[in-house]
Amino acid sequence: MSETSVREAEIAVEQKHVDMVYARVAVMRDEAEAMRTRGDELAHGARNEAVFEQAAMLFERDVMVRHATQILRTLDAEHEGLVFGRLDTTEGETMYVGRLGVRDGDFENLVTDWRAPAAAPFYQATAESPMEVIRRRVIRSTGQSVVDIDDDLLMPENHQDSMPVVGEGALMASLTRARGENMRDIVATIQKEQDEAIRAPWRGVTEITGGPGTGKTAVALHRVAYLLYRDRRRMGGSGVLVVGPSPAFTSYISRVLPSMGEDNVELRSLSDLLDGAKARYVDPAPVAAVKGSLRMRRVLKKAIREAPDDAPNELRIVYRGEVLKLDARELAAVRTAVHNGRKPPNQARVDAAEALLEALWRKADSYEDFPVKRAELIAELGDRIDFHRFVVVWWQLPHAGEVLRALGDRRRLARAANRVLTRSEVDLLADSWADRAAGWSVADVALLDEIRVLLGRPARRRRRGEQVNGPSQGYRGREDYDEYSHIVVDESQDLSPMQWRMVGRRGKYASWTVVGDPVQSSWPDPAEAAQAQDAAFGGPRTQRRRFGLRTNYRNSAEIFDLAGRVVTDVATADQLPHAVRSTGIEPSIRVTDTAELTKGALAAATELLGEVDGTVGVITATSRVAATRAAVEELNDERVRVVDGLESKGLEYDAVVLVEPGELVTESTTGPRTLYVALTRATQRLTVLTTDPTWPDGR
Repeated sequence: MSETSVREAEIAVEQKHVDMVYARVAVMRDEAEAMRTRGDELAHGARNEAVFEQAAMLFERDVMVRHATQILRTLDAEHEGLVFGRLDTTEGETMYVGRLGVRDGDFENLVTDWRAPAAAPFYQATAESPMEVIRRRVIRSTGQSVVDIDDDLLMPENHQDSMPVVGEGALMASLTRARGENMRDIVATIQKEQDEAIRAPWRGVTEITGGPGTGKTAVALHRVAYLLYRDRRRMGGSGVLVVGPSPAFTSYISRVLPSMGEDNVELRSLSDLLDGAKARYVDPAPVAAVKGSLRMRRVLKKAIREAPDDAPNELRIVYRGEVLKLDARELAAVRTAVHNGRKPPNQARVDAAEALLEALWRKADSYEDFPVKRAELIAELGDRIDFHRFVVVWWQLPHAGEVLRALGDRRRLARAANRVLTRSEVDLLADSWADRAAGWSVADVALLDEIRVLLGRPARRRRRGEQVNGPSQGYRGREDYDEYSHIVVDESQDLSPMQWRMVGRRGKYASWTVVGDPVQSSWPDPAEAAQAQDAAFGGPRTQRRRFGLRTNYRNSAEIFDLAGRVVTDVATADQLPHAVRSTGIEPSIRVTDTAELTKGALAAATELLGEVDGTVGVITATSRVAATRAAVEELNDERVRVVDGLESKGLEYDAVVLVEPGELVTESTTGPRTLYVALTRATQRLTVLTTDPTWPDGR
């Protein structure tokens, strides 16, 4: 038989099994629907029963409905590629691997869940260590139809003619497929080094490092699915949080976990990690560097101790015919004493009132011929409405947004930053916060979270979702940030120290999966970030395990060779992954005039749309994004996306147009690292537009 005929025959074999699986899934779905209907009938019947029996029936109903709903939710998840693998072993057994475990009516195994220990050889077996697997087959489907298969022969000495081997291997075939709007799960093509990280124990911190295209993000997400499968009671109860660098990134990965039946994992970017304080923009690198520094803790601590501008600077109250007065200096001394106490400001109003009463007593006691007892004065003044009104306006309960906005006043900021920040740094921050209509930046979100903790929770608990100070200045009153059981941090090398503090509060009781690549870092002080990271993990005694991914599956060797050249001054050879795929297509480097860059980007994007089936990314310096986006809109093609260097983190496109690489370097505080990121987003085609005829050699 010809190779084509063998492939078609084998596809037919697998289609028969896949049809059987989907038929069984349909039966399981009908059974779950019937179970849920039976639960509703129990609830209806319980109304006519005795109280005790009614309670028992309602409990049974709740359990039944909850179980049925969970089954339906799992079965209704994305089913494309429900069966994606097959193993044939030396014992003559055949095992199918897929997204869900499925048994037939006689409890015979039709599909083994990929997370089950029995499925581990599908990912871990190699020619050197075949784990009794003769043939490993990857099954690729569209909908419920098998469209292709690829085999690996791991034990040639055990191969028999009755076991045809088809294709060139699943991984390399998957690399040529077009990228869509959402990241595909890579369950079918997880390699051994990736699988070891996925199946690592849950405790402590699992660190996954690797260069572009090594599958770090996909590994981290599959690790979440694996941990939820293995230990759902621990992981599922308190929740799992996945933190990404940007909303574009979280949107990109949003379908991975639901496609594996996990739809209760919380995805958040650093810009919306604090409820109600969603960021609108990214600060220029010098501003972000100041806002992200641990020095800001000292600035914020001093800022919350300062009286609001509208707080009264004098207290006058008449008591038994005498005027008792506390001037600005005396009030300031009382404020300082209260702040020196153990309570956060928003929980110290009662302490402030008591301190004021003590100060008034001392004032009254200093008057001659004014006999008064301390207990009487405190009791009588403490009951007076005019005193309570003064306390409310003098010891206000500020919101985080109010404190941060107030630092837009250069004088107030200078006082809080005295001996902490330089004058130029104060100017940068004051300008950043001066425009109240601008909203918050990504770096501001971490500062708001820090202030939230420093202020403490007011006595009145706000309703969840309540805006506390307007749409751009408040945050919502969520109080369970520290209840996650597992946290995943992607692009961890870019988190500032203040962002690590924000994320760390959410992982107080959690285990961690941390994904990153030091070579791609955009944070200028790695040592300070490492210090904050260690604190977030609970200190140096926390158990850690590290996995390094060294194979670049995304970029062609031709594209990655160019990317590697721009970081030779900041990275060693062993920090760069090895690109395993060669296409023979070199990146196109085009020299043009500055005035022609936008027009050139439009022409290059148009050209690439005709060369690839998938997406085209246009990556520019931040200052060029708006103009480039406006120009590209005339293409009216949803496959084109315009982003800046930082926004491109974690994303990938079939083709990329990179506009003026020198500008990406100069706008970054970490030099060529952002450019390295941008150059490694393309899987098939790369076009670079530059005004420098010596680039990249003259970089």
